[in-house]
Amino acid sequence: MGQHVHSTAIVHPLAKVANDVKIGPFSIIHENVVIPSGCEIGAYCEIGIKTTLGDGTPLVFGENTTIRSHSVFYESSSFGAGLVTGHRVTVRENTKAGRNLQIGTLGDIQGDCVIGDFVRFHSNVHIGKMSVIGNFVWIFPYVVLTNDPHPPSNVLKGVTVGNYAVIATMSVILPGVKIGEGALIAAHSSLKSDAEPNMLYMGSPAEKVCSTNKIRLQDGTRRPAYPWTTHFSRGYPEDVVSMWGNEHGE
Repeated sequence: MGQHVHSTAIVHPLAKVANDVKIGPFSIIHENVVIPSGCEIGAYCEIGIKTTLGDGTPLVFGENTTIRSHSVFYESSSFGAGLVTGHRVTVRENTKAGRNLQIGTLGDIQGDCVIGDFVRFHSNVHIGKMSVIGNFVWIFPYVVLTNDPHPPSNVLKGVTVGNYAVIATMSVILPGVKIGEGALIAAHSSLKSDAEPNMLYMGSPAEKVCSTNKIRLQDGTRRPAYPWTTHFSRGYPEDVVSMWGNEHGE
């Protein structure tokens, strides 16, 4: 391998790794992996673990991916460009994600999931099998998306999260629940029924409180806090921010 691969790293000769990919100390790159240009794999990672639960397809990263140390990815998943992880992330097989997914430290994606573009998972987020997550979704620390209605069983009912929805810290979303576009699930909530679009849900069990546009920014302006795209754009590319501006008539 090239000069960007640490001498202690192990890269299978059949893995498809671009010449400029950086691979840190003691990382293992298995056979069924595609890592394109501009990617960086940190130390002590294991990439492309073989599994009988996958469909045999390779683990495919998009360009300019950053995988930080001690992270583990199984084969049979694919990611758009710009994936970024924290440390000690685990992603199981059959995960299909769009561009610029961010997975925080100790994040756990249990496979058979579909994830859209520009999704943000903070640290210690658990995404259960069969979850379907839209675009521009925010999920904050210690949130759990469950999938077994009467554990332990072989019944799996994944959670569905609509575009622009926000799930706040330490909330639990129960199996099969659908969260509408732009909905807000307040911190420490337990959501057991579907959430309507652009509505605030709070409590355990969570109940509908009000429209999200009634929530005001605590910055002294008293502007509506939602939709959040009217005032928050940090980390998003110019084309996306411009699209939001057109949608809001700016």
